[in-house]
Amino acid sequence: MGNEAEGSDLAGDYIFDVAHTRIGFVARYAMVTKIHGLFKEFEGRVHIDAAEPAKSSGQLRIVAESIDTGVEQRDNHLRSNDFFAMPTYPEITFTSTSIEQAGADTYRVTGELTIKDVTNTVALDVGFTGSAVDPAGNTRIGFEATATINRKDWGGQLECAPGSRWSPRQ
Repeated sequence: MGNEAEGSDLAGDYIFDVAHTRIGFVARYAMVTKIHGLFKEFEGRVHIDAAEPAKSSGQLRIVAESIDTGVEQRDNHLRSNDFFAMPTYPEITFTSTSIEQAGADTYRVTGELTIKDVTNTVALDVGFTGSAVDPAGNTRIGFEATATINRKDWGGQLECAPGSRWSPRQ
């Protein structure tokens, strides 16, 4: 992986390397299967204060239309007013509001997630996966983040075919 950087060496400002970053999701469909997808267009940045992690911050902007589940018909439905209403709300954004160190290499990042002009507080569980210096001398850092959200919190509807039933089991 290259030369490991020490924690204090990681302080600074970083932009997401979109060629090596994935913004993915897993969604339940009909409560019986999981759909995997990703957003192909996004930009983000983080400021890391290694001495005081609580002073760190991050922002993410996703181009909502870049959603890709591997099925064009489903992707077009997700882009519609039934879900993301992308012509009206072309971006999804996240801005951190607090960062707490939870363990040696784990953090709890709380922030404001805006989808369809509705903003809710979301907590991300973030793990530091490593750092390295690339051949050009740039420090690269890696993190993985997870969160669970409920689309109904942003006005998402539960679609059912006529005559079908759904169960709100999680």
